[in-house]
Amino acid sequence: MAVWAIGDIQGCYTSFKALLEKIAFNPKKDRLWIAGDLVNRGEDSLETLEYLYGIKENIEVVLGNHDISLIAAYYGIKKSNPTIDPILTSPNAKKLIDWLRRQKFLHVDYKMGYCMAHAGISPEFDLGMALSYAKRIEEKLQSEDAEFWLKQMFKHGSVRFDREANAIDIDRYILSAFTRMRYCYGDYRLDFDQKGAPTEVLREKGLKPWFACDNRIDIELKIIFG
Repeated sequence: MAVWAIGDIQGCYTSFKALLEKIAFNPKKDRLWIAGDLVNRGEDSLETLEYLYGIKENIEVVLGNHDISLIAAYYGIKKSNPTIDPILTSPNAKKLIDWLRRQKFLHVDYKMGYCMAHAGISPEFDLGMALSYAKRIEEKLQSEDAEFWLKQMFKHGSVRFDREANAIDIDRYILSAFTRMRYCYGDYRLDFDQKGAPTEVLREKGLKPWFACDNRIDIELKIIFG
C-alpha cells in the first residue's frame, strides 16, 4: 500500500487525474491524503468533489480556506462564483457539502510519524493543543448550528491567540491558523496579507513563515501542509 499526499487541487480535475495516473494510484489498495483546498480556482470543482466522494473510504481530507468558503456559500453567507456554482446547483449539493462538513482540520498518523493541516499548525500550539482545538472547530462545523457559527467566523479574522478571549474569537483564530496562516511576527501574531515567498523586505518587517517563527513550539511529527 502506498500513501500519497496532495495539496490544493482547487478544482483542477484534469491535472489531478493526470497526477494520479502518473503515480499509478490504485484506490483499492492505496491511500490519498488531501491537504485542503479541494475546490474553487479550477473549472471542475464539482467533478473533483464527486471523484473524491466516490473514493472517500480511501482518503484523508483536511479542510482549507476555499473549502470553508464553499460551505459558507452553500449557506448564503458568502457569494458564489462561477467555479463553485455547479456544486451549489447540483442535485448532490447537500450530500457533498455535508461530507465536507464532516472532514477534519488536522489529521494525525502516529505510526507513520506525520500529521497534515491545510495551512499548518499555529506556532503557539503543541500537538495536544492542536488536536484539541481542531476537534473543537470540527464539532462546530458538524453541528446543527454550523450556519450561525460560520456567520460569526466571517465577520472578521483573528490574528492572535488569547486563551482569555471570548469563545467566538478563539474559534476565529483556530480556524484562521489551520486554513489561512502563512506568516507570523515574533510575538506570534499572524499576518494574512503576505502570500508570496519570503523576502528581505518581509524579514525587515519582522515577518517569517509560520514554520520558521522564533520560539515555535516543536511538533514531534512531520507536518504536511498545502
